[in-house]
Amino acid sequence: MQNRTPRIPEQPAPNPVGPHGPDSPEARFTVELATVVTGARRRALRDGDRQIDTAHLLHSLVESDPEVREVFDGGPQLAKVLGYLVQRSIGYGLRWQGSVEDSGAVPVVRDPAREPTAAAEGWSPSAVAAMEGALHRADLRGEWRARGLDLLAALAADGECRAVEVLSRAGVDARCLGERAEERTAEASWWV
Repeated sequence: MQNRTPRIPEQPAPNPVGPHGPDSPEARFTVELATVVTGARRRALRDGDRQIDTAHLLHSLVESDPEVREVFDGGPQLAKVLGYLVQRSIGYGLRWQGSVEDSGAVPVVRDPAREPTAAAEGWSPSAVAAMEGALHRADLRGEWRARGLDLLAALAADGECRAVEVLSRAGVDARCLGERAEERTAEASWWV
């Protein structure tokens, strides 16, 4: 019996954020956030995108992190967001193909020696900024590891990124969503 799964041309997987090792940014992610990054990387590869962007990160967050799903205003809102994210490869997201997501949230020229994630190939500048924002939020709480809610808050804070465009199309107020994510993270940190 032959496998009827269509063959996808092999493409190199987008590189992880920065170098691997105990000092890498990925070492500072919770297991849940590391799963989100892996899912976003797989999604970008499957969609034939050259870079992981903020919509890939949002899609993976919503699918894999229960804490993130709890921050949305119920099932219908979440279903609408997922609907728009799924349409990305067949609908409105087609205009994103072949373009680099850069919302201007971070400077284009950066120092890779000072910022390990600045050297990340295969990541849009906005996605790198969101990952750095998640790590910064964890630092502000005095925690070493960033969580999915940290990433959601960082994504929601960049009003020009693709993730916020998806949220807006789905009728979600990104600013309020980010505030709820920050509140939930603060509550969870207090109990730890």
